[in-house]
Amino acid sequence: MTTFDAVLSDLDGVLRIFDDAAQADIEARYGLPLITTAFRSDLILPATLGQITERQWVEAVAAELGGHERARQAVEEFAEVPFWVDEEVRAVLAKVQERMPLIIVTNAMDSLDAHLDRLGLTYFADAVVSSAKVGHAKPGRRIYEIAAEQAGVAPERCLFIDDRLENVEGARAIGMTGIHYRGIADLAPLTR
Repeated sequence: MTTFDAVLSDLDGVLRIFDDAAQADIEARYGLPLITTAFRSDLILPATLGQITERQWVEAVAAELGGHERARQAVEEFAEVPFWVDEEVRAVLAKVQERMPLIIVTNAMDSLDAHLDRLGLTYFADAVVSSAKVGHAKPGRRIYEIAAEQAGVAPERCLFIDDRLENVEGARAIGMTGIHYRGIADLAPLTR
């Protein structure tokens, strides 16, 4: 028996996959701590809240890594790492969308619309709630409330999917059902 009337899904790590091996390769080739620096909260959070652009984030990360040409090159390559859609996840979510609203809820930068276009996902979901546009990020309460409003359902009637446990816990804290996504088998409740 379905206990939800809308599905809210994360983008990165669920529907969109980044080439982790390419990221690690860039870091190794340049001998710089790209991954830990790029995703350090004081650098990534302003970009995901829309306070700075992706370009400004790239510049901030390069500056943090020394600001020299090698650091700038490394960060430019890192920002352009390939990504793709997990087609199995897309198929499951497309089936769900035949029965109820599907909302993408993502901590993203100002480049999200261009990325969705590249992925062929511009019109995939009923709505996209981007932290950079709404000024609130997961796991903060407000972004989940906005997503539920977009779906037209109470938070208690939403199923939220994310690959980061703290984001799932944030959704659960406001009454949503949560799935901590680690692989396609975790989406089995959606196929019933």
